[in-house]
Amino acid sequence: MFALNEVQLLDGPLKERQDLNVETLLSYDVDRLLAPFYEEAGMKPKESKFPNWAGLDGHVLGHYLSALAMHYADNDDIQVKERLEYVLNELKTIQDQNSKDNNIKGYISGVPNGKKMWLSMKSGNAGAQSGYWVPWYNIHKLYAGLRDAYIYAGYEQAKTMCLALCDWGLTITGGLNDSKMESMLGTEHGGMAEVYADAYALTKQDKYLKEAKRWSHKWLLNAMSANNDNLTNVHANTQVPKVVGFARVAELTNDATYVKGSEYFWDRVVNKRSIA
Repeated sequence: MFALNEVQLLDGPLKERQDLNVETLLSYDVDRLLAPFYEEAGMKPKESKFPNWAGLDGHVLGHYLSALAMHYADNDDIQVKERLEYVLNELKTIQDQNSKDNNIKGYISGVPNGKKMWLSMKSGNAGAQSGYWVPWYNIHKLYAGLRDAYIYAGYEQAKTMCLALCDWGLTITGGLNDSKMESMLGTEHGGMAEVYADAYALTKQDKYLKEAKRWSHKWLLNAMSANNDNLTNVHANTQVPKVVGFARVAELTNDATYVKGSEYFWDRVVNKRSIA
């Protein structure tokens, strides 16, 4: 496959939509997207946060960071570059503020009142997320945004921040045994297995691969690898990112369980469960 910076769209409907996408990205008041992160760090936001997605505060900024990185990689737009660097620098300030507390070193998140929940989870409470709106799904978007800012746009600072966030995550799940971890994975958690597999690919540090496997929901992985279709009446947006993680682990390790699980899921969804 070609890298984004190796492809240039010429005039036409696709180029028009790409330009509109950049225009839309630049129209956001980014300080409003950042506000939940400032609040969670105990700092005064520069602007008020957006009122929609209340309770899932912060996840949109992760998507936004990925979009900026991909568009900058594609067209070297100076305004996109400046916006991307602004967001990264603001998040670095927030991460540094959080890291003054060794209990949450490396943490960045807009999850409302999240610190109390994370620390409870760290102490072994797998049900700490009860009453919160899918907090791991939320923070996964930031993991992915920081990863993308490095992979697509080449920012070493983003890589450093992402790995610090990964290390923070290790301290949280370190308090959960495998049974409690599996219980926690019953709640939507985005592509956490994938980001830890990516961290392993970037560093070759085994702790990240081990964590990617811990984030692999065995309820789904074991069923898929045994050709057992248990997908009826489950939420697609919850399951697909899990299997992207399975596939990433398979790609990096050639582990037979992950290979079989990924392939069977693909076959069932594409050939048996998709309609037009």
